[in-house]
Amino acid sequence: MPPTCMVTGSAGFIGSRLASRLLADGWRVIGVDAFTDSYDPAEKRARATDLARHPGYRHLPHDLATLSLAGSLEGVSAVFHLAGRAGVRDSFSLTSAYLHDNVAATERLVRAAQRAPSVRRLVYASSSSVYGDAALPFREDVEAAPISPYGQTKLEAEQCCLAASGDSLETVALRYFTVYGPGQRPDMALRRFAEAALAGGTLHLFGDGSQSRDFTFVDDIVEATRRALDAPVAGLAVNVGGGSRVTLTEVVALLEEILGGPVAVRREPFAQGDVRHTVADRTRASTLLGFQPEVAFRDGLAAEVEWLRNRNADVGRSA
Repeated sequence: MPPTCMVTGSAGFIGSRLASRLLADGWRVIGVDAFTDSYDPAEKRARATDLARHPGYRHLPHDLATLSLAGSLEGVSAVFHLAGRAGVRDSFSLTSAYLHDNVAATERLVRAAQRAPSVRRLVYASSSSVYGDAALPFREDVEAAPISPYGQTKLEAEQCCLAASGDSLETVALRYFTVYGPGQRPDMALRRFAEAALAGGTLHLFGDGSQSRDFTFVDDIVEATRRALDAPVAGLAVNVGGGSRVTLTEVVALLEEILGGPVAVRREPFAQGDVRHTVADRTRASTLLGFQPEVAFRDGLAAEVEWLRNRNADVGRSA
């Protein structure tokens, strides 16, 4: 009998790729995703439909905060917890939703995993947003100081997971750094930039363009997350960065290069809660996970642009 794992947020951008990888590796996957309205649920439902074509996948369309977890975790040996409400800006106006989706749901899942005799490991998808505007590079052993409700809820959920690590349940928290690539969430800057550029529209760039991000390609994130299942690490947070620290001005220039022409840019004020720079210290990821990112930023951005171009063509044919 193949081993069984649970992937929460399995219809999301990263969760669906991880679920596909685990299925390809021979796992049976129980996916949990409630198709919330954090962005267009149709995108999530389409990914869940694709996963359901695999005989080893079973989907639970439920909220983790209300799902009967005891029965759902029966026979599950590992949990990959990627479910949650993402995005910095909305967290200032929707704080209660972020507390529900990120903190309350995580606390309930962790308690259930501790009680489930079959579950031996829980891998939690945390975020670089827990650091706030810390000194660069971001190191896991510095005191976290998030500057948004989103970052705070991710930190609280991370602390809950790590505090539960012990003899019966090993936990690890992976702090993801700006994940991008084909299938990226529609609210994220790279996708918004690429969609505007492909449509011949105007990019809305918040800030002066000097702010930078450690961009991490989605397949690299999936690889690190998969490695965390068997790695000799427990009770720790581990940065997962792509080694591609790029300014937003450089992103625009690369888009122009990839598309072969200029793009229009409209500058907006700095957005509340956005940090100026992120870059991961990847020592733990290299040492403990044996992980090194493989995809260069230009190649990953070109792949995302091509995915959007094909997606637009499919929509056009359907229309």
